[in-house]
Amino acid sequence: MSTATIPGDEPSVRPNSQEAGAFRPYVPAGEEPPELTLGPVLIGSLLGIIFGASSLYLFLKVGMTVSASIPVAVLSITIFRGLSSAFGIRRATILENNVVQTAGSAGESIAFGVGATMPALILLGYEMEWTRVMLVAVLGGLLGILMMIPLRRVFIVRQHGVLPYPEGTACAKVLVVGEQGGSNARTVFLGFGVGFLYQLMMQAMRLWSEGWERLVTGIQGYNKAQVSLEPSPMLLGVGYIIGPRIASVMVGGGILAALFLVPMVSFFGDGVPGILPPGEKPIAVMSSGEISKYYVGRYIGAGAVAAGGILSMINALPMILASITGSLRDLRPGRAGGAGGVPRTERDLPMWIVVFGSLGLVAAIGASHLIPTDLTGRLIGGAMIVLFGFLFVTVSSRITGVVGSSSNPISGMTIATLLLTCLIFVLLGWVGPEYRLTAMSIAGVVCVASSNGGTTSQDLKTGYLVGATPWRQQVAILVGALTSAVVIGGTLLLMNWAYTTYTDKPDELPTQKAAPQELGGSIVGPDGKTYRLWPATIAKPGVPGDFLVDESGQAHYRRDPGIGGQMTKTASGGDIKKFNPPTPQIFATLVKGIMEQKLPWGLVVLGAVLAVVMQLAGVSALAFAVGVYLPLATTMPIFIGGVLRWLVDRVRRFSAEESETSPGTLMSTGLIAGGSLAGIIIALLKVFESVGKMFDFSMENAQKETIYRLPAIGAFGVLAAILLVVALAGRRPVADPPEKGEEARLGEIT
Repeated sequence: MSTATIPGDEPSVRPNSQEAGAFRPYVPAGEEPPELTLGPVLIGSLLGIIFGASSLYLFLKVGMTVSASIPVAVLSITIFRGLSSAFGIRRATILENNVVQTAGSAGESIAFGVGATMPALILLGYEMEWTRVMLVAVLGGLLGILMMIPLRRVFIVRQHGVLPYPEGTACAKVLVVGEQGGSNARTVFLGFGVGFLYQLMMQAMRLWSEGWERLVTGIQGYNKAQVSLEPSPMLLGVGYIIGPRIASVMVGGGILAALFLVPMVSFFGDGVPGILPPGEKPIAVMSSGEISKYYVGRYIGAGAVAAGGILSMINALPMILASITGSLRDLRPGRAGGAGGVPRTERDLPMWIVVFGSLGLVAAIGASHLIPTDLTGRLIGGAMIVLFGFLFVTVSSRITGVVGSSSNPISGMTIATLLLTCLIFVLLGWVGPEYRLTAMSIAGVVCVASSNGGTTSQDLKTGYLVGATPWRQQVAILVGALTSAVVIGGTLLLMNWAYTTYTDKPDELPTQKAAPQELGGSIVGPDGKTYRLWPATIAKPGVPGDFLVDESGQAHYRRDPGIGGQMTKTASGGDIKKFNPPTPQIFATLVKGIMEQKLPWGLVVLGAVLAVVMQLAGVSALAFAVGVYLPLATTMPIFIGGVLRWLVDRVRRFSAEESETSPGTLMSTGLIAGGSLAGIIIALLKVFESVGKMFDFSMENAQKETIYRLPAIGAFGVLAAILLVVALAGRRPVADPPEKGEEARLGEIT
């Protein structure tokens, strides 16, 4: 493995050296330029909030996030250059810009952990109330950082030249060549503006449809196959960033599901009399979407994704074992900042802060309602968080150092946590509803901690290369994680609330009455009256959300959640698309299957076998499985983005390294951020429908069908053409980026 270097360190880097003295950072240890100042911390925290919120929206839409480190670094350089030109103040130092990207990078990793685990509570029949979401985000995020700090010398200092940290090294290069940041940032801002306006015109002004679909007809026996596409700027940008290989694998999974599995179920199921579980009506009368929901996506896709996550863990097993044994052998207490004779670039936060801070966070978790059991259950739950948390923070940090966050199997680690936790609970006889909630909460904290631990190690590698002070970086990411976690939790609740819908149709309501012991808290219904909540997991198993019942137990409304919901119309009849990310569905399926022993294991095993076959064929099982789970409409624009990148790289003759910081990649990052933030604004318009209707340019015909003024395919074609022109016409990257694969900017494909 060759060792990537940054400008200025070439003469001093010795490959495979484990001695700190063998390396000279860009800013020598003897110099002490401004670093942890108020401005960079504030700007970094703000950018972390923005990218965290947009990453969460992206995850809820397609189940993946995009690394924010390089865009934040580019924007930091540009913002401070602009402030210097406008107000005559000094430009930020490279270490201040590094503080900005350090504080700003926490948002994306926390967004993945929160978005992957907390929506599973809804699918399990629980309320996703704000204190639980906030506690998981804040405590998990801070715990991951503190647990990573003692590992800095093990992974970053002693294994410099061994662990390349591709994304951390790329970010260091961007910071060092900061004089090029202005033009790069203009490309990011251009993409942001285009993505923002496009999403508003599509979803708020409704100038064109949010989807395009066509049934395949004319072939006897080949029923209910459907080709579709969602004309989204975010999905186009994601496809360009992850590149043609992963994009092709994902759309391959989507094609298999939409054009093979669904028609096959229809072919064999149309003649089956009655209802074939787990469906709720005969297959002959089901639509393509219903077949996908009840058979293909929910269970075959879920089994494939779960198996793909486990296979990714197995692939990483040598690194996992090496990281554990290496940490136990080489772990040494960090030295306090300010210790005499310790270079500035080797000063970590004092170990007493790390130890007591970690113990305090675990104690807060055990004392809170995150673990709603007796004292024994709380102690065992706290012990699991310490054990699994440190184990997977170590694993995540090591894998990030080897292959970057692109292949870091955080979902696989969370699946392992859930499996072990649920099995322990079953062995102890703890199978009640409170223990399902406990298992999901433990997994949520571990997921956020391991995700943020990997990001922290990546940031500390960047700091090591540019000559940052470790304890100042650690303070910056603690602040960034805290602020991002609070806002990300609120954003998740906003997304669910904004897309929640109610119906009082009799066929949607249970005919039986609720028993008093089955009822939960109170809520004000759409008619202004107060009702009691009756969980759908009890009233109508298989239906998400809950029912609003009166004092006699009679149901009056069904409340369909915004995340994991099924209804596609608002109360006024407008179209609405719910968020259905795959990972929470997998987690909920595992918890219910193990704790209740009620799961259509046949379909799940079919999906698992499919993942194993793809892995044996040399294809990324996890990426393919996600394609099976997600609609073809979602994976098709991702594929188009990947094709555009392939075309640009061939025409411009970009190497894989140059392509990672090319204009097309930066433009795509802006498309994702702009489209995602516009989606959050659109969510508010869904809540305030009267305001939203003021911007609505769509019409209805006599049959009450929605008519749009522009074609969706045409609008998406214009968007793709803009990205292609920018990517082809932009300047060639000036920096000499590190060795990275085409998918290295992808947070995780789950």
